[in-house]
Amino acid sequence: MPESLLYFIWQFQYFTKTELLTIDGESVQVLHPGFQNHNAGPDFTHARLLINDVEWVGNVEMHTRTSDWLAHGHQHDRAYDNVILHVVWQDDSAEKGSLVKRTNGTALPTLELYLRTEPSLLSRYQLFIDSQEAIPCANLFRSVSPLRVTSMLDKAMMQRLERKATAVLAINEQTNGDWEETTYRLLATSMGFRINGEPMAQLSRAVSLKAIRKHRDVLPQVEAMLFGTAGLLGDDETDEYVALLRREYQFLSAKYDLSGQQLETHSWKWGRLRPANFPTLRIAQLARLLTYHTSLFSLFIETSDVATLLNGLQIKPSTYWQSHYRFGKLAERTVATLGEQSAAAIVINAVAPLLAAYAQHRGEPAYIDRAINLLEQLPAEKNHLTEAWNELGLSVRTAFDSQAAIELYNEFCSVKKCLSCQIGAALIKNV
Repeated sequence: MPESLLYFIWQFQYFTKTELLTIDGESVQVLHPGFQNHNAGPDFTHARLLINDVEWVGNVEMHTRTSDWLAHGHQHDRAYDNVILHVVWQDDSAEKGSLVKRTNGTALPTLELYLRTEPSLLSRYQLFIDSQEAIPCANLFRSVSPLRVTSMLDKAMMQRLERKATAVLAINEQTNGDWEETTYRLLATSMGFRINGEPMAQLSRAVSLKAIRKHRDVLPQVEAMLFGTAGLLGDDETDEYVALLRREYQFLSAKYDLSGQQLETHSWKWGRLRPANFPTLRIAQLARLLTYHTSLFSLFIETSDVATLLNGLQIKPSTYWQSHYRFGKLAERTVATLGEQSAAAIVINAVAPLLAAYAQHRGEPAYIDRAINLLEQLPAEKNHLTEAWNELGLSVRTAFDSQAAIELYNEFCSVKKCLSCQIGAALIKNV
């Protein structure tokens, strides 16, 4: 019996409440079960109970066994003095010969739920926990009402935006509240996508936007700082472009103390990547975006039309990178600009989280609405997760849908937090 299931049973009162008595024979009536506490301290707060016809308002602590109160040392912790009821799955106090007490020695009433809970509820819960399916409720998913599914997807999406916003705010704190620098770091990381996201993030921390802006009128100098610090400038002096960047980097690295920040060449991943996703081309595209737009932060924050955003991201890199994927190797055909799918991924992974974070920073929900609106304008992402949901009958049409579906899987299904999912909870309750 995991305590999470015990919380679930108590929160929704899924036990027989007729002639409800504590292990000492005191009558109990639950006026309000309280609110689950996800921080340190008692498990439920602000509960309202009638114990022997006396109304109590306070906290409820829950354990698998009565003796856990003693095992966890709550009898010595004043944070638990306001507990008015100890709820357990099974009472083993007779074996231990000890009564549950507060720090002042007063006895605490204990309620056992083992014999008051339907075995079928436990069976349904165990069915999900033992499931070998990637999505534990896959076999029953179609039986859940669409309204409940939609409600859970909305919850998952807001949770995802809030989590990403927290990460963006952490970056913003590192940049001392500089939103332009924060935007630059987000953009760089997202342009590395899943494979090279981390080295791109390191690169953006090593070469500041302030240094780049001082040279934004001379694109080769910006490219030199980025490629040199990335550790990707080869030693081929026969390529005039490479030779130019090496000369520029030698000067700029000394000016901005970049040599000590240089990444190892092996930090970058090339295997199983299409040439359009090579890190060299992505860095060239990033350099062009940083020199082309006066303020990427303003572009991302103020633009409500997704087509305008995509156009703003899909610009041509410098001439060299229109015919090369890597240094010194001429491409067989003209290199395309940043693809629409890649630009959409940047909106999803950089622009929307930036808007969510800025909404929290400013206390203006309108920016959250703008983030959601952008996601609803974009088509759904296509990957193994969205395909799995589609096979179960979930309609994944927009980026909002796909992001919600990904969050639902990653944060609920894969870790089997079915009790925290409205879909799983409904199936366990047999609704």
